[in-house]
Amino acid sequence: MKKFAVCGVSKRANGMFIKPMLEKFSKTSQLVALLDNDAKRFTVCKDEFPQISNVPEYFDSEFEKMVFETKPDVIIVAGRDDTHVDYIVKALKHDLDVITEKPMATTAADCKRIMDAEEISKGKVTVTFNYRYSPYHTKLKELILEGKIGRITSVDLNWYIDTYHGSSYFQRWNRNRDYSGGLSIHKSSHHFDLVNWWIDQKPVEVFSFGALNYYGNKSELNPAEEDGRYCFTCNVKDQCSYYTRWNSRSNTIKVQDDHIDSDAKRKDTYTNYRPDQCIFDSEIKIEDTYTATIKYDKGALLSYSINFSLPYEGYRLAINGTKGRLETTEFHAPSRVPFPVNEQTIEYFPLFGSKETIYVVKREGGHGGGDPVIQEDIFLGEDPTRPYRILSGSVDGAYAVTTGEAVWRSAKENKPIYIEELLNTQKVTN
Repeated sequence: MKKFAVCGVSKRANGMFIKPMLEKFSKTSQLVALLDNDAKRFTVCKDEFPQISNVPEYFDSEFEKMVFETKPDVIIVAGRDDTHVDYIVKALKHDLDVITEKPMATTAADCKRIMDAEEISKGKVTVTFNYRYSPYHTKLKELILEGKIGRITSVDLNWYIDTYHGSSYFQRWNRNRDYSGGLSIHKSSHHFDLVNWWIDQKPVEVFSFGALNYYGNKSELNPAEEDGRYCFTCNVKDQCSYYTRWNSRSNTIKVQDDHIDSDAKRKDTYTNYRPDQCIFDSEIKIEDTYTATIKYDKGALLSYSINFSLPYEGYRLAINGTKGRLETTEFHAPSRVPFPVNEQTIEYFPLFGSKETIYVVKREGGHGGGDPVIQEDIFLGEDPTRPYRILSGSVDGAYAVTTGEAVWRSAKENKPIYIEELLNTQKVTN
């Protein structure tokens, strides 16, 4: 029986880790502690899972006490992004294994702290990049490993976030770069990890452009320039296109999303915090639109873009190699797409030959069926029959975060940013 302590009792902690631990993996896994800086989160968690009513609760300052009293084998880190680094480093000092939500940290310097701490620890860091586990994404990995397109030369990845999901980042703590690292880290690091994993190359150099086009007080979509509003008590919400698109006058529309559901925005589940802050507040300074070019150590080039305010959600991907090309288009959350969508397939174009359409076997579960599979690897150990590595470590986490930091820094400083320079900008002490 392996013992787990959860640091950061978030909605993600409840759904991704605690629920499966209790319902699917209870024979091999035991929850022994909860740690958070907000006592209300303990109440929310135990109301959802009454069977853990006797699990002890600890505040941030009581990490050492928690470890001493409950003797966990693994620390699960799932709080706000900027809190990850301290929990991870503390756990590693105790030679404990760590499972952390992505992003692993919010800066390259903090990633370096984690890697240095892991190097002298008996503990191991696992980063839960669940996008790798989507059946479409694993199929792409397998096709590349089969040599279908030869040596990878370039990748085109355009990611689209719709007005429901995209605006939610600007309603929540993610809008503050000190908390999230900005969306090129909080969100795009998932995409950079996917590309790094697919092509098995390390990013070297980044040049990018970024802008704040849709949100913030200067947005042309702002119905009135005024700070401090909240969506569900706003006196101009009926003039806000983002609000009226996803809410009826009686607030009866139910929206499904892997990340945040429509009811969660209304619930008082945190102390002194509301996840329905106005998306047009003047404090919003992070970017909502990026394009970037990234060079890799074995010669591949990535052309990447992301936009956080579009009519539909999904991505368009092309991976080019010396023997051919792979293409796929995904429409995420079809219930939110305002037009009919085709089933996702993977198109294979050999450099000389006929096109082949590949249909992928789908799976149930969050994030395109990826969540249940990564949960098995987390709680039961990696599948020994899988012929390739998929569960991520601290180095994977660091390159994903550092690429995201390089993107926003390049956009701000209007110059290329080198990954290794960011990872070594500060002398690290544990």
